[in-house]
Amino acid sequence: MFPLPAPMRAALDAAQAAADQGEVPVGAVVTHGSRIIATGGNRPRGGFDPTAHAEIVAIRAAAEYLGTDRLIDCDLWVTLEPCAMCAGAIAHARIRRLYYGAADPKGGAIEHGPRLFEQPTCHHRPEIFPGIGEGEAAALLRGFFAARR
Repeated sequence: MFPLPAPMRAALDAAQAAADQGEVPVGAVVTHGSRIIATGGNRPRGGFDPTAHAEIVAIRAAAEYLGTDRLIDCDLWVTLEPCAMCAGAIAHARIRRLYYGAADPKGGAIEHGPRLFEQPTCHHRPEIFPGIGEGEAAALLRGFFAARR
């Protein structure tokens, strides 16, 4: 088995940090070239912000770091299939590539639900690479929710 790429490892670490704070364990990383320029973990509960999904947190930090709202040469690595809100933000930010771990049949919007990037009204579609670190990402989520039942 191949080792996980460093950005997905960093996203999984951010997911674990979110879980340690009582948030759903989802983590995201934005890379520019081979450099990680932003990391985000879920924090809607702690920040009283329903939009503070890991992807949004990372995209906002990357945009601030680069001083632009267009992340054209950037890639997003996230541990869970993005929801419709996050997929919309990915399209608006013009993210070049999306790598994600676990599929989300209930809330995902890439290969499930609205399949946002396949809609004719979507102006930008990143290259998509699903299933990277899927086992570890799914195990983190299962463990988190099992502990709350």
